[in-house]
Amino acid sequence: MNKVIEKNSHIIVHITMKLADGSAADSTKVNNKPAKIIMGDNSISPAFEQELLGLSAGQSKEFTLEAVDAFGEPNPDNFHYVDSSKFSAEAPAKVGNIITFTQPGGIELPGMIKEVSGNSVTVDFNHPLAGQAVTFVIDVVEIL
Repeated sequence: MNKVIEKNSHIIVHITMKLADGSAADSTKVNNKPAKIIMGDNSISPAFEQELLGLSAGQSKEFTLEAVDAFGEPNPDNFHYVDSSKFSAEAPAKVGNIITFTQPGGIELPGMIKEVSGNSVTVDFNHPLAGQAVTFVIDVVEIL
């Protein structure tokens, strides 16, 4: 009998994400590095998990999640103001640029520059897909 994805399954899947206009946002197939998901560990939203339940290896499924169940709504607390002196020629403070900032503890966090006003640079640390409905195409590679 084929194993199916259950509440506590460990699974290997390829994930392709598309935006509302149909353009591809990202895919694990690009570098052929499928994602490992542990169902029930809160790393993905309950709505996303619900879509995977019952699938078996070799199956594919396409579904769309609203922003709140995909990458969430933009959080105003994730907008930060950074002094322009923190930027360099290699990483200029230019609207639209995505700059990776190293946090205490060595954690790297990408942020998109939203506004430059005098010496103040507004950086958005929300996920780039926050606030958008996302269509996911899941290809189940393996159920561990």
